[in-house]
Amino acid sequence: MKITLNALKPRNPLARLARMRNAGSHRVQGGAMRSQASRAMQRELDRLKQSP
Repeated sequence: MKITLNALKPRNPLARLARMRNAGSHRVQGGAMRSQASRAMQRELDRLKQSP
C-alpha cells in the first residue's frame, strides 16, 4: 500500500501579513488627531505671544 500526500496550495504571503496587522482604513486615529490639535494650538499661542 502506497501513501500519497496532496500538496497544499501555496498561499499569498502578502495577504497573510495584511491580516496580521489588521489592514483597514487609512483614517487618522483619535490620538493622532488630539496630538495634531495640541500642536496647532501651541503654535497659535506662540504666534500670539510674539505679536505685540
